[in-house]
Amino acid sequence: MKKENSSKLFPRAKEVMPGGVNSPVRAFNAVGGEPLFIKSARGSKIIDVDGNEFIDYVASWGPLIFGHAHPSIVEAIIRQAELGTSYGASTELEIELAEKVVNAVPSIDVVRMVNSGTEAVMSALRLARGITGRDKIVKFEGCYHGHGDSLLVKAGSGLVSLGIPECPGIVSSLAEKTLNLPFNDIEAVRDLFQREGNEVAALIVEPIAGNMGVIPPKPGFLEALREETKKAGALLIFDEVITGFRVSLGGAQKLFGITPDITCMGKIIGGGLPVGAYGGSKEVMDHISPVGSVYQAGTLSGNPLAMAAGNVVLDLLSEPGVYDLLEDKSRKLCEGLEKNTRELGVPAKFTRVGSMFSMFFTDEPIENFQSVKTSDTEFFKRYFNGLLEEGIYIAPSQFEAGFMSAIHSDKEIDQTIDASIKALKAADS
Repeated sequence: MKKENSSKLFPRAKEVMPGGVNSPVRAFNAVGGEPLFIKSARGSKIIDVDGNEFIDYVASWGPLIFGHAHPSIVEAIIRQAELGTSYGASTELEIELAEKVVNAVPSIDVVRMVNSGTEAVMSALRLARGITGRDKIVKFEGCYHGHGDSLLVKAGSGLVSLGIPECPGIVSSLAEKTLNLPFNDIEAVRDLFQREGNEVAALIVEPIAGNMGVIPPKPGFLEALREETKKAGALLIFDEVITGFRVSLGGAQKLFGITPDITCMGKIIGGGLPVGAYGGSKEVMDHISPVGSVYQAGTLSGNPLAMAAGNVVLDLLSEPGVYDLLEDKSRKLCEGLEKNTRELGVPAKFTRVGSMFSMFFTDEPIENFQSVKTSDTEFFKRYFNGLLEEGIYIAPSQFEAGFMSAIHSDKEIDQTIDASIKALKAADS
């Protein structure tokens, strides 16, 4: 694999950007070596500045459900760009996209567009605190909800009770208002709400964990969250920034039949452009300005480029058979990868919900962040680089999800399965 041009760009990048990147995981710290610098992408493949071509299972971290540079999406963006890229004013496009989100997502009657998942979550938490008049937030260890101060809190049993921040710069008094629990632990949820439920404004959860790898909820877990929050008068927030429109047309809440009070979305609804959204019932959302007194605003919120792209994506997702296709492709890939580890005797656990999937190099059952952390990250590092040499690009971290697109071909899936055999052998040598 050629690396000459990427190797020249990385030192330049480090001179003008922290670590040479604008998002930490891109730096390849967890897998060694230097990051790829991408020049172009089309369909299921990305091409770097050295001309190396890779089958892509990162999909820009989830939103590219129809692959890179889908002709209809590109056409919509170009058409809108010719009319103007931003007005700082209302457009019919944002109404159309909001109508599609409302029609598809069970919990949403009214939706507010923002610019990122982080912004959606920050806004949703402020809304929950404004409605309830309470300060405390409950989250789960290993679930990532963006880099807002309320949520970047150390998630370990000895530190949770102290509310010690995970990173410098977070006000300790704010960190103390964030309570962490183990994912999938129903009894821990019930115990906390019995003690502190009347002080909790909201519980926020990824209904399918996607930021410590993919971890499905145990049977009854989401139901327990709905029950406990309702009894306590707290709001239940589903962070569906990843799962929204990824696992079903109505998101994870439609898949599992659980209706939260507020839903945060992003990624797919912008067709690969920066976007976020949060929504709920009219009663809940009427607390947001200019109707209510909870303030939130943004110059680029509902920007016409993202709205144009998002409208096309949601139309494509509404076509019959899309999710069945994603399911079939994802099952084929994961069954092939699992067979390889089994035949080679490599300890590995696989998780998957629809077109989201993960492979953990561990013998432990995958249930929460503690079990995920038993993974052999050094083996993953060797495996990742082995796949890269074979032209396969997965997330450069053991603790990130993989994503299937609707346009990965059977040939590419077979190629990936074959490449994984070589990568596993190389990693085990």
